[in-house]
Amino acid sequence: MPIIVNLDVMMAKRKMSLNELSEKVDLTLSNLSILKTGKAKAVRFSTLEAICKVLNCQPGDILEFMDDQD
Repeated sequence: MPIIVNLDVMMAKRKMSLNELSEKVDLTLSNLSILKTGKAKAVRFSTLEAICKVLNCQPGDILEFMDDQD
């Protein structure tokens, strides 16, 4: 998949657990885990905005485009 989710990297930089982020973003632990592992098919802008506010980062810090063409 050409979109890479770096949520775990940003959480580690901010020393924040999945449980803590889940509570602050008001998202279920399972849904946040799906996003963190890159298995999500979509993400709402409101969810991305909330995550960026809590982690004090930009959307580009969490989502990365990786061109898999050689």
